[in-house]
Amino acid sequence: MAVFFTLVLLAMVCPLVAFDMGQSTRCVTIPNQMKVCKDVGYTEMRLPNFLGHSNLEAEVVPRSEDWRPLLQTGCHPQAQAFLCSLIAPVCLDTFIQPCRSLCVAVRDSCAPVLACQGHPWPEALDCDRFPTEEDMCLFLPITYSSFIDLPKPACQNCPAVEEAPTMKTVLDAFCLHDFAVTAKIHRHRLPTGEPEFEIDGLVEFIRQGPLLPYDTRHLLQQWLLINLRCAGVLVRPGRSQLYVLTGSVQPDGTLALTNLFPWHKKDANIAVATRKWKHHRC
Repeated sequence: MAVFFTLVLLAMVCPLVAFDMGQSTRCVTIPNQMKVCKDVGYTEMRLPNFLGHSNLEAEVVPRSEDWRPLLQTGCHPQAQAFLCSLIAPVCLDTFIQPCRSLCVAVRDSCAPVLACQGHPWPEALDCDRFPTEEDMCLFLPITYSSFIDLPKPACQNCPAVEEAPTMKTVLDAFCLHDFAVTAKIHRHRLPTGEPEFEIDGLVEFIRQGPLLPYDTRHLLQQWLLINLRCAGVLVRPGRSQLYVLTGSVQPDGTLALTNLFPWHKKDANIAVATRKWKHHRC
């Protein structure tokens, strides 16, 4: 998805913070293997970048991959624009940093997600180092909210996992919570050795509640990306595993998973509970 930048250009340009305007720079093509800044809206970047990286193959490309798990969560619509303006600054006649307000907006949305993944907000991205809108900088564009408020995934404590539950346990979980779905979750390893999780195939509703059919698979996928450490505890490596997931939508609009039942072929109680649910009275 292309990211379109809006620049605040004033006649009087103040020096940029934490960057030596006099140092020698060069323009290079953004390489294809730099996936996080693919389709960012321009094709050439300056080196060194604003994080002090000057070697494209040894520093810029591999370090950019560190941000991929965060960007995949969709924690802020301008997170890619902000990070790529630092990792791969656009090659113009002058240096363009992100505005402080853009940094604050992305930090406030993405720092909790980063913390959930086990990382603090980096000191190198301290928003005080960036210029205000009175200077030349990349600022936060005006956005318009959707008419439909969809449930959103958020960082949470890991849901309870119960192997071989009784039929009553499963039916009680269906009654107590807003929704219940079945989904196959696959865990595999990236070339870096880190685990990655994905929803494999369709998500099927047992109890739909406030969820929407076209959004639920993406919603659960985002939950896995945000709650990466939790997913590592819940999901075993290997083949795709079928699970029954129950959860609720909180008053603030965030989704919370509450129970996770691994559904093995031998678990007849889960199969019976899903059949009885159609006629079950809570």
